[in-house]
Amino acid sequence: MNFIPALDLAEQYYNQLVRPLLGEHFPGLRHAAALIGYGSEVLGFDTPMSMDHAWAPRLQLFLAEADLEQAAALDEMLKRKLPTHLLGFPLSVIPSPDEPGIFFMDENARAGEVAHRVSITSLRDFVRRELDWDLCQPLEAADWLTFPAQVLCVLTAGRVFFDDLGELSVLQQKLAFYPRAIWLYLLGCGWNRIGQEQALMPRAGYVGDELGSAVMGSRLARDVMSLCFLMERQYAPYPKWFGSAFKRLACADEMSPLLWQVQIATTWTERAKALGTACELLACKQNALGLTSPLPEKLSLYHGRPFQVIQAEKFTKAIFEKITDPQVRRIAEKGPLGGIDQFSDNTIMRSDPRWRQALKALYA
Repeated sequence: MNFIPALDLAEQYYNQLVRPLLGEHFPGLRHAAALIGYGSEVLGFDTPMSMDHAWAPRLQLFLAEADLEQAAALDEMLKRKLPTHLLGFPLSVIPSPDEPGIFFMDENARAGEVAHRVSITSLRDFVRRELDWDLCQPLEAADWLTFPAQVLCVLTAGRVFFDDLGELSVLQQKLAFYPRAIWLYLLGCGWNRIGQEQALMPRAGYVGDELGSAVMGSRLARDVMSLCFLMERQYAPYPKWFGSAFKRLACADEMSPLLWQVQIATTWTERAKALGTACELLACKQNALGLTSPLPEKLSLYHGRPFQVIQAEKFTKAIFEKITDPQVRRIAEKGPLGGIDQFSDNTIMRSDPRWRQALKALYA
């Protein structure tokens, strides 16, 4: 098999095989077809290595809720009518015996018994599974703040091949990026994270704790990167592709060498210098958005100590003052806790939507 990016493969899968079969056996069935949701391929980051597991020709078919009763018959038709391969790739998969949810392409599938990866559902059910949100309900501030950016990223990425329901396009537009008030709140909280630790990093190094200083340097570098995503109005993906996606940002060419220097510096002074320059660039980038009156872009001494820091607290305060939405203002008045990606990097909490209702209580 010569590697084909999964988004391209999925589009051919739909156009060459699935859509003609729908037209023949379910004429007039309204639907949407896409590849969105989980997976490196949805973001265009899959490579030949990706094919070794949990990768196969696949797509989603979304039906109107009134037509979901046809899902089982549609699934059975595809099992019977699909060929075993598309462009050399097996369409049938087998589950991993050791890892739940993991599958492999099955080279030994027989015609008429294709265990395909065409998911058939309604958009409403799909969104419930991915976000634990009913798309018939309005979005509240607490919803936005408990939606992990990595999930919003894959739901608004991918590719839509067909949509005569109109629902999928509307959903992706609705989730395209945070509402203005949520955006402002997250920006302010991002600056607060930098302000909390920027002076601690050189302080640890000053007393000889280079390891502790380096750990904080890495945390701060990630916080700078996260703010860059927010400033460029992009959702950040999960950690495996965080750096790869960062390279696509407009600021990456200028910012990446500095943040890399933060990572490889062997002394706290080198680390602090690189991070300080990155923070000055970040301050310029923030001011360029024109959300507040211009704020200090240069470093200054931290309480007279020999540590140069950006005045992050001024950014948080000024940005919060621009929030007019009553719900978000009330949340901001409780303090800069931030959204789920800012107060936790726990993988389960950011990937399992069953935690979301409990997390919403934080903003009650």
